[in-house]
Amino acid sequence: MQRKMTRRRVFLFSALLLTIVGGLALRRYGYAMHLPFVAVKYGGSLLWGAMVYWLLATIFVSTRRFRVASAAAIVAVFVELFRLWHTPALDAFRLTTAGALLLGRVFSPWNILAYATGIAMALVLDRALSGPKPSV
Repeated sequence: MQRKMTRRRVFLFSALLLTIVGGLALRRYGYAMHLPFVAVKYGGSLLWGAMVYWLLATIFVSTRRFRVASAAAIVAVFVELFRLWHTPALDAFRLTTAGALLLGRVFSPWNILAYATGIAMALVLDRALSGPKPSV
């Protein structure tokens, strides 16, 4: 049982790292590859939502996948709503690369849709590649 959980955690962490690399590559090279703005902007948001799913799934490896997806959606919506709160220090952080990647700069309900899509895609991929959830 422990070995199976360790293998699952390695899979989830690998998916997390691949998603981060994919998101950073899209943001860095998307326009250079002549991808449209919508693909770069919302593709990055989609990958960000998937990243939140993989992160939570890695941490809470024995939790049911749907609960992980629900928690990821709550985190994503909270982070998007957090963009409506402004302080000088927070706005200064948002102007940095790390701040833009982690918190974003401008509130958009379309981002919430992109996050939900990314979370749903990660959930489907997780189920398809992992097989049934380990019983706890």
